[in-house]
Amino acid sequence: MAWMSSGSSNQGLVDNLYRNGLITQARVKDAMLSVDRGHYSPAFAYEDSPQGIGYSATISAPHMHASACESLLSFLQPGAKVLDVGSGSGYLTHVLAQLVKPNGRVVGVDHIQPLVDLASKNMAKSEEGRSLLDSGSAQFIKADGRKGFAPEAPYDAIHVGAAAAEHHEVLVEQLKAPGRLFVPVEERGLQHIYVTDKLADGSVQRQKLYGVRYVPLTDAPPG
Repeated sequence: MAWMSSGSSNQGLVDNLYRNGLITQARVKDAMLSVDRGHYSPAFAYEDSPQGIGYSATISAPHMHASACESLLSFLQPGAKVLDVGSGSGYLTHVLAQLVKPNGRVVGVDHIQPLVDLASKNMAKSEEGRSLLDSGSAQFIKADGRKGFAPEAPYDAIHVGAAAAEHHEVLVEQLKAPGRLFVPVEERGLQHIYVTDKLADGSVQRQKLYGVRYVPLTDAPPG
């Protein structure tokens, strides 16, 4: 139903995602309604499709952002700490920050400095976004997300927005117990979403979900 979920406004897009069953949780719907995708996507902001943002990066399709939020939702409680790897435009970082208010914190990491700058600029377009940045509830940092971001660990939830070439165990290590990781992984030329749970006793369970197509989680492009 993703192809039927585009809208002419942020409200229309989110309403269509909800109507078509791609958003099922009210908290996710409210968070996505509160963040205007038009502040983050340079073109076709309300289409339910990925859009290029430069530097071989994209802002993922809205239905994928909804899926990530719903998969992580039980760990996105007020006061939670979240890592958003490959934060790109900053859109999902903002949505995640809405979900962990009040007293939560989301750290967005990207290995391309112009995208780190872009994300901060995009979030500052709204009063709520400026408040999140000013309070430290959201922050964008240049780092190699394949290594997580140890200075802020551990995290209640980690989202990875690009396809990893392997299961990066360092990300699991940086989860709280309990905690959850949402990551696309490429194996034998195919990509699938994996949800990895670290349980309260420190044991790990990994579940393979559905097939996807993300840009790869790689080194920053030269130049």
